[in-house]
Amino acid sequence: MGLGVEWAVDWLKLSAKAMAEHRVELIEMDRAIGDSDHGENMDRGFQAVVQKLEEAPPETPGAALKVAAMTLMSKVGGAAGPLYGTAYLRAATSLGDLTDVDAGAMAEALAAARDGVVARGKAEPGDKTMIDAWTPAVDAARDAAATGGPLDVLEAAAQAAEAGATATDPLVARKGRASYLGERSAGHRDPGAASSALILRAAVDAASSPGSAGTGPE
Repeated sequence: MGLGVEWAVDWLKLSAKAMAEHRVELIEMDRAIGDSDHGENMDRGFQAVVQKLEEAPPETPGAALKVAAMTLMSKVGGAAGPLYGTAYLRAATSLGDLTDVDAGAMAEALAAARDGVVARGKAEPGDKTMIDAWTPAVDAARDAAATGGPLDVLEAAAQAAEAGATATDPLVARKGRASYLGERSAGHRDPGAASSALILRAAVDAASSPGSAGTGPE
């Protein structure tokens, strides 16, 4: 079995929980190399996503992700709203009307999300952005999809994203506000990469919760 709308809604709710719990941490990361609003914006945006989901429960995983996309684009300021909004919108489009997301569809949805961020932000791996979490996550997800189920895909993606976020610490930023700091941006974690890793870990937690299928090969 794959993962259905219950998983997608749980993913977004757990993402909101993670943004609330790590709000101050993300603010501090952004204060070091940005404008210190990332944690606040992500927390506010995801709380709004949860509210929208409760007002009009979606019927498919793609529909749930589209709600997230539209809400984040309208509620989150700075670069994060358009970037995350585009990621969720591309993932929603990739999933289409699927009610059951298998390993292959999951990996391709993550790839579509990453490609949306690249198209919007023009960043490449090594630029010290959220792409440094998303690109290794997509590579790992595709590898896992060859032999595992959707939970295996998500776990591989989350682990790779966490490693990718940590790997931004020594990088010199080449994109965004952090790039204005030049060499001084080295030694700080990119907040977008950090929030991306938290969101992908939330996807694993949602798939691992009671009521969600997702282990084993398809």
